[in-house]
Amino acid sequence: MEIEKLKKRAEEQFSAHKEEIEQIGEFVFEHPEPGMEEYESAAYLENVLERNGFEVKGNYVLPTAFRAAWGTGKPVIAFLPEYDALPGYGENNNEMAHACGHNWISATTLGAAIVLSNILKEDEATILVIGTPAEETTGGKCDLVKAKAFEGIDAVFQMHLGPKNLLAPKTQAMDSIEFEFFGKASHAAAAPEQGISALDAVLLVFSGLNAKRTYLRKSASVMGIITNGGQACNIVPEYAACRFYVRDETREKVKELVAMMIDIAKGAELMTGAKMKYRFFENSFDDLNNDEHLVGLMEANLRKLGIDRFDEQKELGGSSDIGNVSKAARTMYFEMNTGANPPVYAHENEFLEWVHGKKAEATIRNAVLGMAWSALDVIKEAKDQPEEDRD
Repeated sequence: MEIEKLKKRAEEQFSAHKEEIEQIGEFVFEHPEPGMEEYESAAYLENVLERNGFEVKGNYVLPTAFRAAWGTGKPVIAFLPEYDALPGYGENNNEMAHACGHNWISATTLGAAIVLSNILKEDEATILVIGTPAEETTGGKCDLVKAKAFEGIDAVFQMHLGPKNLLAPKTQAMDSIEFEFFGKASHAAAAPEQGISALDAVLLVFSGLNAKRTYLRKSASVMGIITNGGQACNIVPEYAACRFYVRDETREKVKELVAMMIDIAKGAELMTGAKMKYRFFENSFDDLNNDEHLVGLMEANLRKLGIDRFDEQKELGGSSDIGNVSKAARTMYFEMNTGANPPVYAHENEFLEWVHGKKAEATIRNAVLGMAWSALDVIKEAKDQPEEDRD
């Protein structure tokens, strides 16, 4: 493969499809939908891919997930669009909006796939676009990983907008745990001694956690809310519940924290007499593990595109289901600077200005070409391998 000629052709194909790629971002931006309800966005993305020669399977594992394939060869390269929006925006803070830039992710991942499908021969590689819903909530990628959707994939690419250029972004592993307590109702004034307060048990969970906080690792984060604390002040609450997000650097460390929380809840059960149940109410997110070789390829290609400053993420914070994908397939997840000065951050109102329109044109181009060029490098390396070493 004449890699430099192919990369030049990728540039030409981006220019040829520039309006179509940017329109992808605009359509999804203008049709924000909550996680697992992205029916309009998913259908639109599926139609764009079908129009560009991809074989599309909708309702793939999840109602708003999809799998689109082009080509028949090896290696297999996957791009992962996201398209769920966030609530709480607009004039009255009651509208959905793409304040995390998932519309931009849709445009850039589909853009890279479309560019590659126009410069490769069908037997040279397989290009997949796997639509991944509900990143902001339940984590659709987790369900796709469980369904083995990433088996046989040689490289996964995705980018995200942010305030920095991060080749090695860090995400925390996370479990979502709910504790329910079942006590006994009684009149709070006339016969309190006959009641068992489930709310007292919940409050003891928070007290137990707070007693432990001083001794937690600096990387740990356990935050919770009371979701049910009773119904009336004159009734001893017979039912109460609370939920926690438990995060740390790695899956193993999160397991230790979860075990601590369960022990605290068991202590609350013993102290009050209220019976305890627990469950994990959302998917478990793993920490991100970028593939070092793919990181090197991406850095070299981004430098060719004029991105010559890369930052280091010093603080942990936040979790994403891309971490689960990185444990199932070689993954390159890059955070690209929006170009805003002063910086803007995801989920802020100001972030909306940088995920579409004129302010997103440069980052869309760099993201599409950065991923497409890196995919071409992976394909070339696979072709250059001795035949006996190939899978």
